[in-house]
Amino acid sequence: MINGVSKVREVVITHAKRTPFGRANKGSLVNVRPDDMAADLIKKLVEDAGLDKELIEDLLIGCAMTEGEQGLNISRQIGFLADLPVSIGAQTVNRFCASSFQSVATAAQAIATGAGDVMVAGGVESMSMVPMGGLHPEKALNPRMIEKSQGKPPAFTMPQTAQYIAEAYDISKDAQDEYSYWSHMKAAKAQDEGKFKDEIIPWKVNVGGVEKVLDRDECVRKDTSIEKIASLPPIVANFDPNKPPMITAGNSCPTNDGAVALIIMSLDKAKELKYEPIAFIRGIAVAGVEAYEMGIGPSRAIPKVLKRCGLKLDDMDIIEINEAFASVVLTNCKLLGLDPKDPRLNPNGGAIAIGHPLGASGGRLTMTAAYELIRRKGRY
Repeated sequence: MINGVSKVREVVITHAKRTPFGRANKGSLVNVRPDDMAADLIKKLVEDAGLDKELIEDLLIGCAMTEGEQGLNISRQIGFLADLPVSIGAQTVNRFCASSFQSVATAAQAIATGAGDVMVAGGVESMSMVPMGGLHPEKALNPRMIEKSQGKPPAFTMPQTAQYIAEAYDISKDAQDEYSYWSHMKAAKAQDEGKFKDEIIPWKVNVGGVEKVLDRDECVRKDTSIEKIASLPPIVANFDPNKPPMITAGNSCPTNDGAVALIIMSLDKAKELKYEPIAFIRGIAVAGVEAYEMGIGPSRAIPKVLKRCGLKLDDMDIIEINEAFASVVLTNCKLLGLDPKDPRLNPNGGAIAIGHPLGASGGRLTMTAAYELIRRKGRY
């Protein structure tokens, strides 16, 4: 028994919303502080849900680059700015690109074991204000990490790991470019069909002194083509002299600004409050891999969680894999035995088109999958 609970409780997501994802450095959210962005989102989410704020046990916010405007315990500042009671706890969660996946997972684990009935989990990142690598990237990597890489490819930047796995697992540039094209086409179709309206809260912004409402993600390119994507120059060198440089801006995710928030609670509390769950959280798994092949992580974590839940990949109605790079998704598909054109895989596009504000992406994938499951009347 723990926290007076003799058995694990069922955990559900009752509400989930996000901002549109803006283009970093050039887009509509470039001047919006991340703590303001997340606070305004959470305030709106809680108000629209009609949730008594006093019921919230903890606020968990994922953020990858926790410095500058995203520094200190940004989750606590967000709670204050969102007018949440000071009695609510707050923690900032960092699992880099999976930070808001982890904030959701941590909230679910706490609720399942009786450490609270209601929590708000989410994530935020302003890559305009705090860029990839942080404000002092030259100091970020411990020199001993280079020493420890002896005999292994010293691939420590994300694009380098994407290049490495493309070479190691025989993923062609043509396949990466084609996959990226279809990510944009699927996302554009989803935008046109209004599928993202379930998850996006329209955002009032001031751009160049002009007030406007941003109601869609800014990096979806409806007018792109495979030829346009294929024409872009590589951004990192190759490792194998017999393989070409393959990673370009076209087959990589963009950099973005955005926030996500989800209300998570026990099923019993949801019933008491008469909330209809949009999803149940059934399983959680993590896995580590070598730094130089960072992108294959999903192929290690997915089998673990399926085994724990007594399920198979064939049982899944929706499969979301974060599109940091096309080579990442294609490599994981190869390792999992999954066809990249499987209609269950990222059916509304992914980060290559929608965007990837690091600390917010895990929560975005979670809610996108949940809402699509509802539309498809799926189960997992």
